[in-house]
Amino acid sequence: MARTGAHVIVVGNEKGGSGKSTTAFHLAIYLLFEGYRVATIDVDSRQQTFTHYVRNRRAHMQERGLSLPNPKHFHLPSAWGDSIKENQRAEFDIFRRAVGEVEDNVDFLIIDTPGFDTNLSRLSHSLADTLVTPVNDSLIDLNVLARLDPDTGVPIETSHYSRLVQKARSERLAVDGETIDWVLVRNRISMLGSRNARQVHATLDTIASRFGCRMADGIAERVIFRSLFPIGMTVFDPVEDAAAEASSSHASARQEYRNLVAALNLPLPHRFREPMRLSA
Repeated sequence: MARTGAHVIVVGNEKGGSGKSTTAFHLAIYLLFEGYRVATIDVDSRQQTFTHYVRNRRAHMQERGLSLPNPKHFHLPSAWGDSIKENQRAEFDIFRRAVGEVEDNVDFLIIDTPGFDTNLSRLSHSLADTLVTPVNDSLIDLNVLARLDPDTGVPIETSHYSRLVQKARSERLAVDGETIDWVLVRNRISMLGSRNARQVHATLDTIASRFGCRMADGIAERVIFRSLFPIGMTVFDPVEDAAAEASSSHASARQEYRNLVAALNLPLPHRFREPMRLSA
């Protein structure tokens, strides 16, 4: 596909439960609060977690009379016809139309992908400027990137997902001479140091070096995210419970996302409006 005016952030990983949708939604709301124009696309036709997050937010805002930033959002369903070729053509058309509707009107387009391989997921990866891959802080979850030697932890075979990303990067380089900035994000980091955590970090560092990507710290495991999802809120939104907003967990989660945005090295163009007041 032709390149868009917006900077495209794809959040991808072929393993469920890594925090893709939570990460994608928090990135979108953070950038909106900072004054940037943001659109979002959910290509996970099965789970639709990102879309549920957006719907929960809109319903909560209407119920409470709140005025909070919301991205322009699209949910793209998979085609289920008998012909794979026709299905892929239909999915390409709907994907192209969604991107074309916003490409010149937003600063950032954030795409959330499913935890399995689909045509829409591959299309999304091919469009990425920045690819964010959240990985749980567990050696088991690293199999989504590579098969590891059980004794040394050294990658011995590239996974299906890593091959998908490498193909997308090669195609992107051939089309416009640009590459996809691939960032592995350690999510659900344990609050306590451990031998396993150190081994995960060392193994990810090896994988990043092998695949030509970067590594960044993500978000610790926090109960707060489970309570925010049903109302579509993020750690950047004002919450009615002042004690919750002032809690160390809430403040730490905000700072972790700020640190993640800084680590992504996103192009932050001139804002088209003044940023809204972010929670401290």
